[in-house]
This record gives sequence, structure tokens and C-alpha cells, in this order.
Amino acid sequence: QPGLQRLPRLAAVRCATRALPELRNAMEPVAVVIPTLNEAGAIAGVIREIPREFSRDIIVADSGSTDGTQQAAIAAGARVIDAGRGYGRACAMAAESADPSCTVIVFLDGDGADRADLIGLIAGPVLRGSHDFVLASRTRGVREPGAMLWHQVLAGRVAGLGMGMLYHARYSDMCAFRAIERSVLERLDLREMTYGWNLEMQMRAARSGLRILEVPLPYRCRTAGESKVAGSLRGTMRAGGRIAATFFRVAMARS
Repeated sequence: QPGLQRLPRLAAVRCATRALPELRNAMEPVAVVIPTLNEAGAIAGVIREIPREFSRDIIVADSGSTDGTQQAAIAAGARVIDAGRGYGRACAMAAESADPSCTVIVFLDGDGADRADLIGLIAGPVLRGSHDFVLASRTRGVREPGAMLWHQVLAGRVAGLGMGMLYHARYSDMCAFRAIERSVLERLDLREMTYGWNLEMQMRAARSGLRILEVPLPYRCRTAGESKVAGSLRGTMRAGGRIAATFFRVAMARS
């Protein structure tokens, strides 16, 4: 599978109104990437919750939504790319398309569960240069009842245990809400284009000796729609299989 630098060019790009120059100058050099698939009921709220100082480049990477997600995202002030299928592919294509002035990439889900208003706690350490990679921990933070199912919590702990044994890293979760220095992300050369993207990033980051920080953050129930992973047995099994395959592939790889 292709790495980040070898992805095909974007199929289509729809741009929202650009910020005025004086506003852009006051914004942090951060691009916010939001992968989506049928999140029309939540995406506008997610975009509007992002603090103004982190709204320099908000990219919704859509995987073929049929419910009006793209239109809702544009109306809320984001730009949209047609990323094709695959969670990791959407994240990678959006990161590649980010404004060249953005030195930090933030990823979060488009379902409203992540606290977009707390982006500063994720991006701040990377912007200050104290850490290369920062991610939220749902399991260490306060969760709304029903926000995570038991097998999601278990999967994060098992993966964390495995990465601890391999790389002496301390992870408690595989939360999508994360920030990474852009040049560092490019050097990681991620190859997993499906649900194993987050896990591969964590494994390669630990193996590369990056300065990693995990921040306990509150986690909410999704605002609307159905989870593509935990919303059905089929989705859970498919995602679980990809995550397990990614773990063993990266663990066995020499680079």
C-alpha cells in the first residue's frame, strides 16, 4: 500500500471562504483534519466548536457521504476533499493537502464525540516544541455514559499493553483526537489506509523515539448518526481485523 508521500492527487477540492489576511496572521499554524462518512447531523457543530485561533485550515476528508455531509461542512466554514473509501486514506490525503503554512496537523472525528473546543490541549505541546506527538485518552478522561463500549476500552488497553511490551511506550487508548508535527508525520511514512491508521501512527511514533504525550480528555456520546466501527457487529469485526493485522504487520516490519 502507498505511503503518505505517494498518494494519488485529490479527486476534487471544494474550498470555503478564506479567512481575511489579518485573521490568518492571528491563527496558529495548525491544520485540522476531520474524516467523515455520513456525519451531516454532527459535522457543522464539530467545525463551529473549533476555536478561532485553530481554524486556519479545517479540512473535511469525506469518504463518499450521501446525506449532505459535504454541503454542511462547507456551510460551516471548512473545505472538503473527496478522499475515497478508507479511514486512513482520508486522513493521509487531508494531511497532504493542508495549507503549506501549517506545521502541525490535528486529527479528530466528525461525530461530535471529541471535544473540539479543547484542541489547544492537544496542539499546544506540539506548537511549543515540547512534544512531537500528543493524543487524547478517552479511557483516562471522563466519559459520558455509553460514549464507549466495553470492547473499545478493552481494545485500547490490549493495544497499549502490546506497544508497551514492544517499545516501552505507555498508551491507554487509540483515540482519533491527536496532534503531530507535520514533518514528523511525513517521516513516519504511514501505509495503513483503513482503520489501522491510528494504531500504526502510535506504533511508529513509539518505535521512532518521538516525544509522546497522552492527555486525559472528556469524551461524549456521538451527536448524530451511527458509528462505522462500534455501531454494528460487522463493523466491529471488520475494524478489529484491520487493527490486529496492522499491529502484527508493523511489529514485524524492520522499518
